[in-house]
Amino acid sequence: MPQALHTLILYARDMRATAEFYCAHFGFMSSLAVVEGLIELEPTGGGTHLLIHQAAKSVKLGQVGVKLMFDVQDIEGFRQKAAAQGLAFGPTHQANGYAFANAKDPDGNPVAISSRAFRQ
Repeated sequence: MPQALHTLILYARDMRATAEFYCAHFGFMSSLAVVEGLIELEPTGGGTHLLIHQAAKSVKLGQVGVKLMFDVQDIEGFRQKAAAQGLAFGPTHQANGYAFANAKDPDGNPVAISSRAFRQ
């Protein structure tokens, strides 16, 4: 039986700042309470949950081992809204029938918005 990806753990230097970033810019909901050493973020439109975990001083953040990609139908509209809230994306790239743009979270982890899921 296939298993669905339900939860990702992100390590953060400032757990609250990272949780607030994903809530403000990507529509997650959270009480921001630290429970069992984690802040849980729930997606409002369905999808994968995020758990924010305190990074040890030895953890190197901002490496490109993982990039979170969010499905966004209107890339330019999302970029404008994000910019008004203080999140600057890099240039919009055109790919095979879709567009995408990249940014970084407060810990330097790469995030992207992509219209790939909506291509026809």
